[in-house]
Amino acid sequence: MNFKRLEKNLIDNIKEAQLKLGFENRPMSLNYMSSSLKHLLEDEATDDVLQAFSQYAEAKLGKLSFSRIKNGVCITIPVEGTAYVNSLDGYEFLGELVEKVRNHASLEQVMAVFRHFSANVAVEEIDSGEFDLLAYFPDETPDEYYYCLTAEPCMNGGCHAMYHRFIREDYEEIFV
Repeated sequence: MNFKRLEKNLIDNIKEAQLKLGFENRPMSLNYMSSSLKHLLEDEATDDVLQAFSQYAEAKLGKLSFSRIKNGVCITIPVEGTAYVNSLDGYEFLGELVEKVRNHASLEQVMAVFRHFSANVAVEEIDSGEFDLLAYFPDETPDEYYYCLTAEPCMNGGCHAMYHRFIREDYEEIFV
């Protein structure tokens, strides 16, 4: 089992939500597909595994709660966990990416954020019907996620970029 990877992914997803929406000093619930949990844990997300994970993560994230949803699990992080994540630094890339997208940037402007944080950016055109580009950092610096980007039309002409972030295994399972 890989509790460390799931804990990091939970923290990263909470931080991304806080960068987008702000910190509201309240619990947060995140839905995970069973396949994603299996990739992150390197094991099935049984009730026993999830309880063991909760004990592992409790010092940082507080007492987690779990509820089964269709094809997955809803993980609820209490206020002390979301407050802990809010206090973390080291999310400069994600912060700049969220801010750039929020301000209706083009794909080129968004890719400039990637290149600002690393000279080692892999970029591939993808024809998924939903996304235009895949961008990621092969050396996993500043992060290990796969970003699917698309240019969305705007009401006043032009376009702005949107992104969706995946772990590598989920990206490969969906698009490869």
